[in-house]
Amino acid sequence: MEQYRTRPVVHPQRQQPGGPAAAAHTGAGVPAQSGGRPGAPVLGRRLPRPKLTGLGGGLFGCVTMLLVGGIAWLLFGSSLFVYGLLFLPVAAATALWVRPADLITAPISAPLAFAAGVWPIAGGSGGFGGQLMGVVSALSLHAGWLYAGTLVAALIALVRKAVLIGKRPKPKRRMA
Repeated sequence: MEQYRTRPVVHPQRQQPGGPAAAAHTGAGVPAQSGGRPGAPVLGRRLPRPKLTGLGGGLFGCVTMLLVGGIAWLLFGSSLFVYGLLFLPVAAATALWVRPADLITAPISAPLAFAAGVWPIAGGSGGFGGQLMGVVSALSLHAGWLYAGTLVAALIALVRKAVLIGKRPKPKRRMA
């Protein structure tokens, strides 16, 4: 019967400068993950930053807004004001969580998510045609929320792109 190692093998070439003790501490001299009290907050820990693809961001927005529309229908009597108000943070989260290569998709997926989620609260009746007319009416009557959420997503994507461009290393110029 074969026995497996329980500890990882440490290669001398892969060690961080300063030895293993330096790798276990943050810049403030506080142990990062190990050491200290279990369950104590660790300095410098941030919220996770999910990186969605363009399709994933659109899917996230559509599914979230469909859930928001269902909640608005159940709890708030199909209030389009509540739906529009909750659309703004969903559009912002989509623009914040999309990966840098797909930033252009954030302002594109925001109106699609708004349209996908407005269906439960649109108030149409009389089959598919009536439901479709209810969605079109809700989109036209509450276009302000749609534009505001799209503007939020576009501004966040624009600022993120500007920060990325500012962080690029500048090419060195040759003197002739």
